[in-house]
Amino acid sequence: MATQEPASSEGAQRRRPRVLLAASGSVAAIKFEGLCRSVAEWADVRAVATASALHFIDGASFPSAVPLYTDDDEWSRWRRVGDEVLHIELRRWADALVIAPLSANTLAKIAGGLCDNLLTCVVRAWDYGKPVYVAPAMNTFMWDNPFTARHLGVVRELGVSLIPPVTKRLACGDYGNGAMAEPSEICRALMLFFGPQHL
Repeated sequence: MATQEPASSEGAQRRRPRVLLAASGSVAAIKFEGLCRSVAEWADVRAVATASALHFIDGASFPSAVPLYTDDDEWSRWRRVGDEVLHIELRRWADALVIAPLSANTLAKIAGGLCDNLLTCVVRAWDYGKPVYVAPAMNTFMWDNPFTARHLGVVRELGVSLIPPVTKRLACGDYGNGAMAEPSEICRALMLFFGPQHL
């Protein structure tokens, strides 16, 4: 991946939007492939998955046109001073970041400023002049836990936009709020931000 400087807003209007999609460890990551395909219809997409998310992502059917980066890529690319630092390159490249699904664990890490994997390093290095969207996915009791409200309050202060979860039968069998918004809703939120001039 070549080193790139952040594009000017004028340059961004003449090219396809660049969207960095990220998945953290939730069963809802089974929908990540579909989200990547949908967004790639109108934007340039790169993807990041945590180690936990990879349990739910089928690499064999993942869209070949979308590069998928993992923690191994973060550490294997750097050999000496002057080499690319992947989380910085991804931050420079992207016009917007979407974390879908956002697990309770990754939400807590972001709210606490932790950066122990590729995804959380991208978030910690993010330029908050550019949008970040999160689509949480977790059990209802985790969603209703007081820590979740606290952590969401912290990330909102950074300017992060919430795509709220929905109420339905969850993968664990419980019924309640906490299911990730559908990929079509996430895609719609992004398209509203970029507007028709970018699409």
